[in-house]
Amino acid sequence: MTESRQVAAGVFESHVRAFFVGHAVEAVGCDLGPERRAAVPGLRVFVVAPGPRSDCWAYVTAGCWGAMQRDGDGLEFVMTAHVRDERFVELLAMIAYYHCTGHPLDVEHSMPIGEPWVPGSACDHLLISLPYLHGPDLEHCPLPGGRARILWALPVTGAEIAFRREHGHEALEQLFDEVAIVPTDPFRASVA
Repeated sequence: MTESRQVAAGVFESHVRAFFVGHAVEAVGCDLGPERRAAVPGLRVFVVAPGPRSDCWAYVTAGCWGAMQRDGDGLEFVMTAHVRDERFVELLAMIAYYHCTGHPLDVEHSMPIGEPWVPGSACDHLLISLPYLHGPDLEHCPLPGGRARILWALPVTGAEIAFRREHGHEALEQLFDEVAIVPTDPFRASVA
């Protein structure tokens, strides 16, 4: 890792830890395996325990920015869940690899997981959205010579993705608001 990327990685980690002050934060290494490691070198996921900001667990990638930044700007991802589970670290590693290997994600994009978010869940896709549960203070991380933007990987159903394709992203988010989904509930009913 270049010195400038090391500095940016340190600034990013400080940003996440400062946002979640009062929460236990653990940096977990993600070994994607020898064939995939080069796509997101040094990928880690910050596992954030419940605390004063949120009663849920948060998982934040650290490594996408360094692999994909353009002119100093790049993305990282956050997922919020009801429990601590290695499954969510693995999902974020999957998102990072997908994003960094020719499928760049951004707001309003989605990706299939290929299986339920957790066993028995109808959510089998991820919708990339603004991090509404955490707000712009987490979303925007100034870095030397650029910024990292942290977007939310929200588990959704295939029917909700079909609804979004037909009616648009904003219409789906309005539906989520009207129904008042609990985004960390893996067994929530589909709104579409």
